[in-house]
Amino acid sequence: NSEVIHAGLYYPRGSLKARLCVAGRHQLYAFCSAHGIAHRRCGKLIVATSASQAEQLAALYRQGEGNGVDDLQLLTAADARTLEPELTCTAALLSPSTGIIDSHALMRALLGDAERDGAALALRSPLHGGSIATGGMVLESGGAESLRFKAAMVINAAGLWAPQVAAALRGFPSALIPASFHAKGSYYALAGRAPFARLVYPLPEAGGLGVHLTLDLAGQARFGPDVEWLATRCPNPPAGDFDYRVDPARADAFYAKIRRYWPALPDDALTPAYAGIRPKIAGPGQPAGDFVIQGPAQHGVPGLVNLFGIESPGLTACLAIADQVTAALHGR
Repeated sequence: NSEVIHAGLYYPRGSLKARLCVAGRHQLYAFCSAHGIAHRRCGKLIVATSASQAEQLAALYRQGEGNGVDDLQLLTAADARTLEPELTCTAALLSPSTGIIDSHALMRALLGDAERDGAALALRSPLHGGSIATGGMVLESGGAESLRFKAAMVINAAGLWAPQVAAALRGFPSALIPASFHAKGSYYALAGRAPFARLVYPLPEAGGLGVHLTLDLAGQARFGPDVEWLATRCPNPPAGDFDYRVDPARADAFYAKIRRYWPALPDDALTPAYAGIRPKIAGPGQPAGDFVIQGPAQHGVPGLVNLFGIESPGLTACLAIADQVTAALHGR
């Protein structure tokens, strides 16, 4: 995860991604301020690196405005270089409301709020199966101590494993479980400090937002993620797992992509950092999928909400997604 608070300009108008990203951004900034979570509204430049990309940049501007992102600014190359002198581009789109966040502090704050309301976090407790019953669902959990229990409400927010969780519920209609694809994204860290104060993104590419420059709260720069479609099916935890190692051989492609907007990137400046896996419901060559938030109104099972394909901007939208789940559980 890039730990970016997105503005909401990348997603088709009317989509859940667009609506929940814009709403979630406002909620997340307010939540961070109220809970003392480190964050910074640093802004972002989306750059065109050739004249042929001018219309794509303008279309992104129009889409963002249509989604309710009201502070976007189209910049000339000279304007962009005034903000970021090391940047090379033919034009740029400035998103002042984009920011960065300490995602681990956010998760700790959310967990703390949940525990104060009586929740308990049970790790290493894989779901082995379940069935739909009157008044809820009967779940079978494994781990060090197996457990069979009944839950009045189940929120399937298992990310990469959400389709497997839904399939494990005996009686749930399999036709309502979307296809599952996985796209690995690797990140490389920059040796030394980057000469940028803002995030720098290329125009979006198939499967992702392109190899972009992000900054952490300490000013350290990293680049990524790329898109590597995985052929294997999602392994069943805890017996299997994805390979999260970063292949050093992928660095050559990173240098080429980064130098389109930062030609002065030194040789040997990138080192493997980390990788993540995107849970996708659309595969290679297909249009990007929207979030799927599936409640009783869609599948007919009282008390169950499935969340499929919660990739970017899931972090930005997390609080708005929670509101959507609550509404689904209560039939709104």
